Amino acid sequence: MKIRLLYIAVIVLTLYNSCKKETSLNSTGSLLQNPTKISYAKGFDIVISKNEKKLIIKNPYSNTSNNFEYIIKKGINDQLNVINTPIKKIVVTSTTHIPMLELLGEEKALVGFQNTDYISSTKTRNRIDAGFVKELGNEAALNTESLLELKPDAVIGFTMDNYNKTFNLIEKHGIPVIINGDWREETPLGRAEWIKFFGVLFNKERLADSIFNTIEVDYLAAKRIAKENTKYPSILSGAIMRNDIWSLPAGESFVSQFLLDANVNYLWKDSKGKGSLQLSFESVLDKAQHADYWIAPGYFSSKAQLLENNPHYKNFTAFKNNNIYTASTKRGVKGGVVYYELGPTRPDLILQDLIKITNPELLPNYTLTFFEQMK
Repeated sequence: MKIRLLYIAVIVLTLYNSCKKETSLNSTGSLLQNPTKISYAKGFDIVISKNEKKLIIKNPYSNTSNNFEYIIKKGINDQLNVINTPIKKIVVTSTTHIPMLELLGEEKALVGFQNTDYISSTKTRNRIDAGFVKELGNEAALNTESLLELKPDAVIGFTMDNYNKTFNLIEKHGIPVIINGDWREETPLGRAEWIKFFGVLFNKERLADSIFNTIEVDYLAAKRIAKENTKYPSILSGAIMRNDIWSLPAGESFVSQFLLDANVNYLWKDSKGKGSLQLSFESVLDKAQHADYWIAPGYFSSKAQLLENNPHYKNFTAFKNNNIYTASTKRGVKGGVVYYELGPTRPDLILQDLIKITNPELLPNYTLTFFEQMK
């Protein structure tokens, strides 16, 4: 059931030429590709309106109802809201974008990235080492001078509010900045569907659809298998991050949805909120001391680190029984965490990990992709 990247590579080869055929004539006789159907993602859409294809980004940051519209055209145009496709040179600002570029066969289009050490993919790391991807500063300070020298066709960025000085400067130099709000999606498949966002930028919409459909099929198949679970183990998550406050996923969160689909008893599944809950250690211990599994204990990668942070962690049954699983141990050569980079694109593998951890007999031939038992 686990999708092999080789299988997706086959899809790339077989659909490359067919991508060019998915077109229809508009009233002026020019070709417009049929719009891509968006099934899960809430943050973007691809539509045809008034004989123009538009990429619409919806509410890409908190406390806003703003939409950003970009007109997708083949050829050359110097308007900032017009994206000339296919894009040949691109700068992205999140490691979550890297797997999508690679699955579409467009990793060679990447010319710049902030803090390249975060990138864990071997394929893209090889291009960084060969000098094809330029270092553009850290996450707090994008080096605009270096970026402008690259002359990318577009920059894919994210923002927390309606004003970003750096993005405004980039646009003043004639480079479009496309706001990406994938991090605001509330469901696993909603995040993964953003591969279609990149598909339209590279004129590979049909290929993006096929890749996502394969991921969707495997995710839903895993979800069905999880329903065969009869043990319904109890789950604790998170850890103390700062000021003695335990941070864990709220009941309506993206992470909680994974646990729901894995058919386990997440102890905060009924809580309100789509982000994180901030709780006292005592309240967590009272509710989850005897939880069967402790999954994703923050950034900690060993039991020794946990005890150094708080010796009272040893009071949890999951700690005593070595039933703590972390995704922090699988990293790239520069320290980038594989889970944070690849996970949003491959929710099918995350879900299978969770099933394998909590009900291993349901997936006897599956090997964990992201998580490892904490030692």
